[in-house]
Amino acid sequence: MKYGLIALLVVFLAACAQMLLKQGARKGYTPWWRQYLNPWVISGYTLMFAAIVANIWCMHQGLQLKELSIIESLSYFFVPALSWLVFREPINRRKALAITIIIIGVIVFFL
Repeated sequence: MKYGLIALLVVFLAACAQMLLKQGARKGYTPWWRQYLNPWVISGYTLMFAAIVANIWCMHQGLQLKELSIIESLSYFFVPALSWLVFREPINRRKALAITIIIIGVIVFFL
């Protein structure tokens, strides 16, 4: 259970990493390679790498892959929620329904 909560935090951090990557992609850079080597992108990939290492550690500590995969599906909630908060991207009814179905599936799986 403890490692499941850590994995949930890791999923949230990975969603934050995606926000950093999006922010880096929003800025225009004159040399093309700066699009991939700017502080936003480097921070995003660093955070994503840390999330991968933490996932491996959780599995090493006994969290099963099937449990981790289900927990990682919560990124379908975190990413739209953060993109709405940070970038004001809209969430329509169809997306909200899909997110709700995913959350219900995660709850059913763990009951």
